[in-house]
Amino acid sequence: VQLVESGGGLVQPGGSLRLSCAASGFTFSRYAMSWYRQAPGKERELVAFINEAGGSTVPEDSVKGRFTISRDNAKNTVYLQMNSLNGEDTAVYYCYARINTRDFWGQGTQVTVSS
Repeated sequence: VQLVESGGGLVQPGGSLRLSCAASGFTFSRYAMSWYRQAPGKERELVAFINEAGGSTVPEDSVKGRFTISRDNAKNTVYLQMNSLNGEDTAVYYCYARINTRDFWGQGTQVTVSS
């Protein structure tokens, strides 16, 4: 199993980014996927979740209405569209999947929101 994130970088407040997570080594369409983030000095937190059928939820109140998770099963890729970014969104963003009772994480991609 391999999860590889991309799309992070430096963005100004109010800007947008789209993160991608390319998955391999398992039948992607059969598993839910999630995005987490971890800011400096803080615990890792769940940002968004999408199930196998594409039903999604964004449990983190601070990003509701700004972040959207989606998936393309033909490309084995899950996305996180982030709009109206602010400094509190600065963090390392991780792709996550739980497969057959095991947890798998990507290496993370840094998102920095700063002027």
